[in-house]
Amino acid sequence: MPSSDLLLPSATETLTTVSGKRRTQRWWTRSNRARPVKLARSDYALRGISYVFITFFSLFCLLPFVLILSASFSSESAIRESGFGLFPKDFTLDAYEYIFAAPQQILGSYIVTITMTVTGTAVGLIIIAMTGYALFRQDFRFRNQITFFIYFTTLFSAGLAPTFLWVSRTLGLRGSYLAVWLPLLMTPWLIILMKNFMRTVPYEVIESGKVDGAGDFRIFWQLTLPMMKPALATVGLFLALGYWNEWYLSSLYLGSTVEFKPLQYYLYNIINTANALRNSVAGSNVSITDLPSNTLKMASAVLATGPILLAYPYVQRYFVSGITVGAVKG
Repeated sequence: MPSSDLLLPSATETLTTVSGKRRTQRWWTRSNRARPVKLARSDYALRGISYVFITFFSLFCLLPFVLILSASFSSESAIRESGFGLFPKDFTLDAYEYIFAAPQQILGSYIVTITMTVTGTAVGLIIIAMTGYALFRQDFRFRNQITFFIYFTTLFSAGLAPTFLWVSRTLGLRGSYLAVWLPLLMTPWLIILMKNFMRTVPYEVIESGKVDGAGDFRIFWQLTLPMMKPALATVGLFLALGYWNEWYLSSLYLGSTVEFKPLQYYLYNIINTANALRNSVAGSNVSITDLPSNTLKMASAVLATGPILLAYPYVQRYFVSGITVGAVKG
């Protein structure tokens, strides 16, 4: 069969003129455009069941947050008598009024926590990304030894007492925010995660930068760093959660030496104060039925988790690809 017979008539006729070329191009585009695949009834049924299951599972996961929010606006007596519910019982703001009794303290705690979270996340991302990049470079002689040293710290640690003495006496950071800020700046597991992600970056990108005469820092900043967005979002989320939820180091190194405590430690002290007050007057004739206890815990949970929940959707699309990268090695 001649090769001309294989061409469609409409295509051969329109190759002679400019307008014919445009019509041929449009016809070729329409004919090769992806068409939706027609699904069978079983496929539609499976999709419907999957959507219903995911919807109920999402509502089931959302239920604890609804209970916490409704309990924070309920009275202590209503919760003690009838328990928690999806809607507030005997609506009141006593728990929030108890927390915001000193508005300057709660505002200062928010400022301290937000400042530590933003600065710690930004600086930690740069350090962890540069460390992962250095350990990824094949021309770095001691990368295997340093990787083993970092991994070794995940298995064994010096313990609480030596760490406390080192931070408070040797470094002299007791009573300083740096005693809380510095230990959370780098985490061995996050360094290993970043290093594993760097394996997905083609090494030819680094070699092309060297051929063009770029230095190591320029290759990292302009070529490698833009390709690390999923890992940066994932590591940044873990760093932000670590700084935002931190209270234990604050109780060790800060205590009452600073005016404004981190948010989690401040709320922790409020709950402990309320429980101590309740226990101290339990055997006396003083009525403490209106003193918030359970509602105070729920209100503290709302204030502590609310801002970080609002930030999570912005990095959620990078989270799955960042956390699973490097899991499969070829």
